[in-house]
Amino acid sequence: MKLSVIIPVYNEKNYILAVLKKVNKQKDKFDIEIIVTDDGSIDGTVDIIKDNKHLYDKAIFNEKNEGKGSAIKECLNHVTGDYVLIQDADLEYNPDEYKNLIAPILDYNAEIVFGSRFKGGQPERVLYFKNRVANFVLSLIVSILTNINFSDVETGYKLIKTSKLKLLDLKEKSFGIEIEIVMKLAKTNSSFYEVGISYHGRTYEEGKKIRFSDGIVALYKIFYYKFFN
Repeated sequence: MKLSVIIPVYNEKNYILAVLKKVNKQKDKFDIEIIVTDDGSIDGTVDIIKDNKHLYDKAIFNEKNEGKGSAIKECLNHVTGDYVLIQDADLEYNPDEYKNLIAPILDYNAEIVFGSRFKGGQPERVLYFKNRVANFVLSLIVSILTNINFSDVETGYKLIKTSKLKLLDLKEKSFGIEIEIVMKLAKTNSSFYEVGISYHGRTYEEGKKIRFSDGIVALYKIFYYKFFN
């Protein structure tokens, strides 16, 4: 099984090198290709990526920032693996846990595996209560509308069979792509699994980008992709 790890990046000069090194180390354990999309960074991230070509297989550079969704879609045009894993470029998620995500594929022939920050006994940095409530509400509404018992629909670790992902015809350019992926996959005849993962969340001062307004957009997108798309 070949795994395509796609890394959408925007202004992550303090983290991108460490992320690339950690993901690259997983090549010792799994058959992995690493594809990076820089989404118009202006803080020096581009130079770091270009100076470390040995740490990835392909890099794509967008001239302007369009959003996480746009960066993910750019990567999808180049993946060759059997499964795709989205890896954020900020080290909130630990690449050493790829083995946990891959286990349901090897053991149960899973087609989709979500890494849940709220399942199991893995370490989780304690941060924003409002963000946790918002995630719980979004996950609850998605679960009700899809009749699939999700615990963390906004997780940054989504491992998806490539053939399934490429059929979704993704449209979102922003963080809304997380909900679009979930709602569209829920309409397919797919086997879903969740595994507990650790989470070292960042503060806004440390560079966290998702905002409360993104949660409002996500709520709208749940109903949009359930009933109108």
